Amino acid sequence: MLNKPNIFIFMTDQQRGDTLTNPLISMPNIRSLMKDGLHFANTHCPSPHCCPSRATFFTGKYPSEHGVWNNVWVQNTLSDRLTAGTELFSESFAKQGYEMWFSGKWHVSRETGPEDHGFKEAFVTSNKYSKPSKATAHMSAGWNVYRELAKTRDENDSTPRNAGQIKRAGYPNFNHYGIKEDPFNDLKVVNTTIDKLNEIPDNGEPWAYYVGTLGPHDPYFVPQRFLDMYKDLDIELTDIHFDNLLDKPNLYQRTQKAFNQLTIDEKKEAIRHYMAFCTYEDYLFGLTLDVLKKRNDYDDTLILFTSDHGDYNGEHGLWCKGLPAFKGAYHIPAVISWKNGIKNPNRTIDEPVSLADFAPTFLDIIGEESSNLTGKSLLLFLNDKTPDNWREYSFTQTNGNEIYGIQRAVFNEKWKLVYNSFDHDELYNLEKDPDELINLASDKKYDEIKKSLYTELWTFAESVKDKCLNPYIMVGLAEYGPAYAYK
Repeated sequence: MLNKPNIFIFMTDQQRGDTLTNPLISMPNIRSLMKDGLHFANTHCPSPHCCPSRATFFTGKYPSEHGVWNNVWVQNTLSDRLTAGTELFSESFAKQGYEMWFSGKWHVSRETGPEDHGFKEAFVTSNKYSKPSKATAHMSAGWNVYRELAKTRDENDSTPRNAGQIKRAGYPNFNHYGIKEDPFNDLKVVNTTIDKLNEIPDNGEPWAYYVGTLGPHDPYFVPQRFLDMYKDLDIELTDIHFDNLLDKPNLYQRTQKAFNQLTIDEKKEAIRHYMAFCTYEDYLFGLTLDVLKKRNDYDDTLILFTSDHGDYNGEHGLWCKGLPAFKGAYHIPAVISWKNGIKNPNRTIDEPVSLADFAPTFLDIIGEESSNLTGKSLLLFLNDKTPDNWREYSFTQTNGNEIYGIQRAVFNEKWKLVYNSFDHDELYNLEKDPDELINLASDKKYDEIKKSLYTELWTFAESVKDKCLNPYIMVGLAEYGPAYAYK
């Protein structure tokens, strides 16, 4: 047994937590990992967005602490880098002599890349500034795209939509799903990983490897053979797919509007493509797992499978992710396997876990200090113990996915409160209404519940140095303000 385990991380992009338990979705490799390890079934990300959630994963801190609030690669980003002095867990691993490798999606900072935080770079996407021109290094469309679109787009064109296509006046068409043999170059990312894993010496020296694929992110373009696996599946839509959002913030309704172009059959096809995409990602994960199992140090390798955030996947009439604070965007998969390090494997952990908890877990394993982090170590769970005074509530932080608006949420097994600075709040009784269909926030009989949840929300906000507490009459809009942190 090694004194310090190897660490292998496989992080997908935009994968729902319930994909691991949905029997209709084929994911044999991840489920085999669940049998060999622990399934953290109640894991949530802090933000429904790639960059802030990935920054939380690597730092163990929330956006108000690490400073990354949204996509660092768009022109109107609120922040494009980590707060000065913020450290990633990888830096501690590198100092302790770990051989560190990184393949795939970075998307944490435009100022620094994996190589600046202890990793060697194999094949990295969404990396730091493209040189020499920092000013043009954006991933979203500039004015030239719209200038060219205006030359070719006839707004009076009555040509029917293609299947899965969404048309919007003055914008490029959006093709929601389709066929592609290597979506987002994920196969290249995995093949690069396999090559490097075969090169890492199997001599007892510790190593760590991070793999970041981009699937099953929208648009849902998948290889044909994986879609064929679901060709005979009858997709059923339920009440949650037909939520008209009339008791929710108006922004939610406006976000839903574009997707209302899709027919019932198209919505079912989008779900079918998303399921196939999850199976494809499982296949890619399996390729790396096969290589790991051939190594002599496999039993001393901690393997984590997780994702950065979820996807609405048709629920509430929505897709992708964004400000609507529904569970689908925040609930993520999380499985840890470690042959020589987990006591009584094949367990499901139902306690609430945050994406922020993995950094302190890794640091705890190698004996590094982690008490200064917001996340908490999961090591006792690996030892088949429940930590004392484990959290009851989960919290989210977002200022918007480029459509900006301060939003904070707090929830436990029974209640969920969403503070929306840009519109009315949301309150859901999760015991009676797990699909979050009935907003109770305007019902006065729940005022005491709202007050208690606001107290929890502001107490956490104070602990992570959240700055959304301006008392000015035009912006201090919470029903119960920050003083409730001290009630």
